[in-house]
Amino acid sequence: MAGGKKKKEVKKETGLGLSFKKDENFGEWYSEVVHGEMIEYYDISGCYILRPWSMGIWEIMQVFFDAEIKKMKIKNCYFPLFVSSSVLEKEKDHIEGFAPEVAWVTKSGKSDLEIPIAIRPTSETVMYPYFSKWIRGHRDLPLKLNQWCNVVRWEFSNPTPFIRSREFLWQEGHTAFATKEEADEEVLQVLELYRRIYEEFLAIPVIKGKKSEMEKFAGGLYTTSVEAFIPNTGRGVQGATSHCLGQNFAKMFEINFENEKGEKGMVWQNSWAYSTRTIGVMVMVHGDDKGLVLPPKVASVQVVVVPVPYKDADTQGILDACTATVETLSEAGIRAESDLRDNYSPGWKYSQWEMKGVPLRIEIGPKDLANNQVRDRILVVCVRCVRRDNGSKSDIKRDNLVEQVKTLLDNIQQSLLDAAKQKRDASVQVVKTWDEFKDALAQKKMILAPWCDEEEVEKDVKERTRGEMGAAKSLCSPLEQPELPEGAGTICFASGKPAKKWTYWGRSY
Repeated sequence: MAGGKKKKEVKKETGLGLSFKKDENFGEWYSEVVHGEMIEYYDISGCYILRPWSMGIWEIMQVFFDAEIKKMKIKNCYFPLFVSSSVLEKEKDHIEGFAPEVAWVTKSGKSDLEIPIAIRPTSETVMYPYFSKWIRGHRDLPLKLNQWCNVVRWEFSNPTPFIRSREFLWQEGHTAFATKEEADEEVLQVLELYRRIYEEFLAIPVIKGKKSEMEKFAGGLYTTSVEAFIPNTGRGVQGATSHCLGQNFAKMFEINFENEKGEKGMVWQNSWAYSTRTIGVMVMVHGDDKGLVLPPKVASVQVVVVPVPYKDADTQGILDACTATVETLSEAGIRAESDLRDNYSPGWKYSQWEMKGVPLRIEIGPKDLANNQVRDRILVVCVRCVRRDNGSKSDIKRDNLVEQVKTLLDNIQQSLLDAAKQKRDASVQVVKTWDEFKDALAQKKMILAPWCDEEEVEKDVKERTRGEMGAAKSLCSPLEQPELPEGAGTICFASGKPAKKWTYWGRSY
């Protein structure tokens, strides 16, 4: 009751504040948070407008990833959005996996098209006819391309901003090699970049693993992924995927080459992608009852400087001090802005910037001006600093502002990762039997269990766990496998057969 009363008072004072609490109504809370300034709803269901606040996050990740793949000699390109039905349907398993989600163009003006044209759900079949034209001999390999683009997957069930939408932004890499060893090596190199995006930039712990045969990419040889987990909902999230396609697509599209000995062979291929889903996972993991909580590394505004003028104060002097502070921080490479609007109170501004998730707030008032101090969310000598992640306040000296703000931002980044890891680890439960599995699933856990690695058993697990919350499935088998004692004869939790590996299970988005 006390919490609810306090919340109403905040809303009355500022006109801001969330109507839903994260722990009480997660779905409505999430919708309210992302609708703040990240997205706007569009008049076509499942499609969303990405506003600058979210595009800024996407661009920061893009700059990092693009630079890293260029170090790997991967080049950017762009292929058309449209794909003919004959090409799309060439790889049977692949199109069967995507068929329900493919959107088709059937008209031009009022006339029916003679042959419908698909809008890409992914670009394997768009690109690979041209790989076969460009690759002739071993000197044409490896061919390593990436494109930043949008794709359309006509999701009909439970569209969720960032997590499941009918159109989304992503990068997709497509590469071809002479040997499987080269392809295998790249799969893991890219997977490590995806781990870095989540853990180093978004401050979200992930597990690197391999998908089951049932959950792998349609038409591929094997799929690796980084898996995140949302403790509030007890659901896993496939964060990004790096696939080895083997030679299946090379066979379908006749992507052949002649090696140094003059022998004919088929290329080995990979494809890999991450999308704007990353942003949704960040909101779910770090957001709180005040709104967004942005990790400093991806925040388009890392520090906001707010003037706090009082009656008879030197208002212009305070505003000038705010502007000078922003200039000092900006020159040092810190993304800082001041909020000099005179039609809102400082308290209203505090609430708004907290909702927007800015990592650090610096407050400058007449006392700070007199003492050459600044009110901030970080430990800066002679300044008041307020952290978004934990609300702690501290004063820091003006002459050491930049260094201490940088230290604070680094500390916030690490604190967010540590807190998220602690919550994730507390949600992981090791089970050995079916009864333990059912209990853990009911408690919204991410479950690590010994498994016999048989597809029929996985299908059975799905069938036996169907319900209102959705069925459980395998999330991934971690690349770093815990020991599986052979002498003890570890058995599969679901079938009782000898276990071959440890696998994470749970419900998922």
